[in-house]
Amino acid sequence: MTYPAFETLTLSRSESGIVTVALNRPDRMNAMTSTMFDEFDLLARAVTADRSARVLILTGAGRAFCAGYDTDEAKQLSVMSGMDFLELQERAARALSGIRSVRVPVIAAVNGVAAGGGLALALAADIRLASPAARFNAAFVRIGLSAGDLGTSWLLPRLVGPAVAAEIAFTGRLVGASEAARIGLVNSVSADGELLADAEAMAELICTNSPSGVAMSKRALQANGEISSYAAAMELENRGQALLTRTEDMPEALAAFLDKRAPNFTGQ
Repeated sequence: MTYPAFETLTLSRSESGIVTVALNRPDRMNAMTSTMFDEFDLLARAVTADRSARVLILTGAGRAFCAGYDTDEAKQLSVMSGMDFLELQERAARALSGIRSVRVPVIAAVNGVAAGGGLALALAADIRLASPAARFNAAFVRIGLSAGDLGTSWLLPRLVGPAVAAEIAFTGRLVGASEAARIGLVNSVSADGELLADAEAMAELICTNSPSGVAMSKRALQANGEISSYAAAMELENRGQALLTRTEDMPEALAAFLDKRAPNFTGQ
């Protein structure tokens, strides 16, 4: 699989199928631009098309994860026409929706500040790990915009609860790494210098499982998070399980379990 050449992102890929992508504008604290939105969209499509990709890790180059929308570009927002701004907003929304919808699990390794759109990007991941330097805030209200942006108002309450989400959204205050872990915003906080190693270890653990089983698990978790019916959730789960019994990996997993050996998954 050949990945596109990126201007704002750097990409590496392990033999086990772990794709690691760093936002690469360290001089601007990895702030988002129109180009980055387009490249997120390209990245999401490429990872989903790469049938041997197993996990996507997102992190930031330098001392930040992502400081949100670049202020140099943001200066133009108040003078853009309503339709021009809507086009830009939808471009950004497609980019983050694409990251959330990637076929494989997405791990955000948050190495520093994740503000505004950077918070939204971290929320779009399936799993969030943080370094002690990680800081989160819904910076939108500090520049006259709404925290109802790029999925934040939907994802944040589902992680931390509506009252805590409201406090974070209305105050725009910083949430440190330890508080983020306590309220469920991140899964865990790594020791200094161990963030990427921890993310890679978790990715490797995911890679020991059936690719199809993991992909269908992600699909079920996301789809059932958007419905309110237990019966509908069960129906989707039933169909997923029935489909997986038709793959090559399911009988291989069962045989490996009985033989007390490691399975040889193909993703087929």
